[in-house]
Amino acid sequence: MGRGRSPAGGCALDPEVPALLLRIDHNPFHHGTLGAARSLGRAGVTVHAIAEGGRGPLARSRYVLRTYRQPSVTAGAFGVHAALREAAAGLGTPAVLLPMDDLGAIEAARLPPALAARFLLPAQPPGLAARVADKAELAGVCAEAGVPYPKTVRPGGAAEAEAAARRLGRPVVAKWSKPWLLPPGRGLRSTTLLRSPREAAALYERTPEAGSALLLQEFLPPGPGGDWFCHAYADRAGRLRAGGTGRKLRSWPPGAGLTAVGRWEHDARIADSARRLVETLGYRGILDLDLRIDAAGGVPRLLDFNPRPGAQFRLFTDRGGLDVVRALHLDLTGRPLPGRAPAPGRRFTVGTYALLSALKGRAGTERAPAATGDGADSAGGGGDGGGGPAATGGPGDARRRGGREGAWWAADDPVPALVMSLAWTLHLARRASTRRTPARPRPAEPTVRTGSAESAAPEESAVRTGSAESAAPAESPVRTGPAESPAAAAPATSAAHAEKASSTSCTTS
Repeated sequence: MGRGRSPAGGCALDPEVPALLLRIDHNPFHHGTLGAARSLGRAGVTVHAIAEGGRGPLARSRYVLRTYRQPSVTAGAFGVHAALREAAAGLGTPAVLLPMDDLGAIEAARLPPALAARFLLPAQPPGLAARVADKAELAGVCAEAGVPYPKTVRPGGAAEAEAAARRLGRPVVAKWSKPWLLPPGRGLRSTTLLRSPREAAALYERTPEAGSALLLQEFLPPGPGGDWFCHAYADRAGRLRAGGTGRKLRSWPPGAGLTAVGRWEHDARIADSARRLVETLGYRGILDLDLRIDAAGGVPRLLDFNPRPGAQFRLFTDRGGLDVVRALHLDLTGRPLPGRAPAPGRRFTVGTYALLSALKGRAGTERAPAATGDGADSAGGGGDGGGGPAATGGPGDARRRGGREGAWWAADDPVPALVMSLAWTLHLARRASTRRTPARPRPAEPTVRTGSAESAAPEESAVRTGSAESAAPAESPVRTGPAESPAAAAPATSAAHAEKASSTSCTTS
C-alpha cells in the first residue's frame, strides 16, 4: 500500500506502520475500541487488537485484520507481556501500541525495554500513568496542578470511615482507588453512593477483598448540564494538539453515568485545567478527564483522570478528520500534525443508552448553563470556532464530522452493530430467564454513579466486566441520528478485511 497523500486541510497517516489495540478488560461491548479501529482503519492503517475472540463485535469489523488472545484480568504483568510478545511476533514490525483501558495503559507504560522496543509509545514519565489512574493519588495530582477536586478522605479503619462519612455529609461517594483490581462477581462497584455512616464502615471491611484502598468523597449533586469531559492528545513537546471539551446531554444511569449523548462545547476553565495537568506532570499521550461542575460554586471539579482514550473520543473529530487516536499515530510515526479545525456542536450518540435514559424520563436537559469561552475549542490548542476546510472522503464522512456519529452503527462497517445487537438480545433473554427463577433475597447494593465514567447499573445496562467505560447495549432498534440507524444493512463477509480504504488521509471515511 502506498503512502498517504494529504488533501487540503487533511493529515496523512503512515500506512506502513500498523497499530495494536490493547484491551485487558473482558468487555465485548466496549464501543471505544471499535471507534479506534475504525478511525485508524479508515485512514489506511492496518489494525490488530488484543481483545475478545473472533465472535465478538470488534473482530467482525472490516477494519480489524487480526485479534490476539486476551490475557486474564488476574494474570498481572506476566500475562500482559506474554500477550504483547505474541502480538509482536504476529505483526513482524514495530507498531503503535494503543491501550484502551486503564490497566492496559499502566502496563504499557512499564514494559521491559526489550519488549517496549517492539512498539511505538509516548515518552511518558515513569509511573505517571499508574499515578493518575489511582484515585488515591488524584487529590495530590490536582493539588500539585491547582485543579479543583472534591473533598476526599482515605480512612484507615472502619471507625474512621464511619466518622468521615458523618463529616462529609449524606450521601457520600465511596470509590475504590484501583477499580481494575476489583474481583468479578463479588458485588463490589468501583463507585457507590452510601446513605449512612454505617454503610461506609461496612464497605471498609471489604477492603482486603477489593484489593485497593477505599476513598470517601463529598457528593456533588448533579445539575442540568453539569457533567463534562475533556479528551486531548499531548504531543512529544507537551502541547495539546487534538481533542476538546464536551458536555453530557444524556447519560446512563440518568443524571450521572456513562455518556449516552455528548456534544462538543468549549469551556475555557476545563481546557485550562487540562493544560495545567499536562504541564505540571509532564504527561504525554492521550488523556480523558471527567468533571462535574459544582452547582453551589459553579466550579468544574475533576473526578477522574484516565491515561487512555475515552469511549466517546470520536466526538472530538475535527473538520479535517483529526481525533486523538490519529494524532497519536501521526506523532509517534514522526509525521506533522495539521492545524486544527474544531467542530463545536458535533454530537456523539450511544443509541440504546440514549433510549434507556429517555425511557427513565430523567435525561439531561438542553437548557444547561452556557459554556464559557470564545467559541473556539482549545483543549488541543487554538481554533477558529468551527472554521477550516470542509472534510472530504468516502460516503457519509462529512456527515459524521460535521454533525453526529454513532457509537456502533456505521454504513461502511455494519457487521459489528449487528453482532452486538444479537449478543445483547441473547443477554436480555438470559436475564429474563434468570429473573423468573426464584432466588434467595439479598440486600441491595447502591449502584448510583456519581460523575465519573466508572460504573453503570448492571441491572439495566451492558454486562460490566471491570471496564471504566462499559459499552452500550444494542443500538439497532432505535434511530438516534443520521449515522445511527442500521436499517437495511447488508451483512458483510469475511472478505471485507481485504477492503482497506484506498486513501490514507485523515479525511477518509
